Amino acid sequence: MAEDSGSESASRSWWHFRHGADIGVAGRGDSAPASFEQAAIALTAVVTDPARVACTHSLTIDCEAPELELLFAEWLNALIYEMAVRRMLFGRFVVRIDGTRLHAQAWGEPLDRTRHEPAVEVKGATYTELAVEQEASGQWIAKCVVDV
Repeated sequence: MAEDSGSESASRSWWHFRHGADIGVAGRGDSAPASFEQAAIALTAVVTDPARVACTHSLTIDCEAPELELLFAEWLNALIYEMAVRRMLFGRFVVRIDGTRLHAQAWGEPLDRTRHEPAVEVKGATYTELAVEQEASGQWIAKCVVDV
């Protein structure tokens, strides 16, 4: 798991924050979809270094929720489900949001325990500290705590 003190690194647009025994994931981008993409990289980084994930297989993910924050949690939970069922890790994402619907492509590869050295298993995204907000700068932040 990538370590972070809770502040965003100047070299990336995703980060982790501590929350008891669990961990928070967050992403920043020029749009809500871009912040969702960055938070998905943070999700992968809970398990392994995203740089270790070869983006050789593509997967389509669709989900829907009545509010943007709930859509973010649905997005992360859809990724967590695909990671568990397909035994895959993902390292690249393209997200499109149309009202209450999210359509995304995720690229990754099957889990290789030797190469990926998974740190933990993510069980699910929670509503704890769930937020999708636009800052005064125009940047978007999406974040929540994930159960590990």
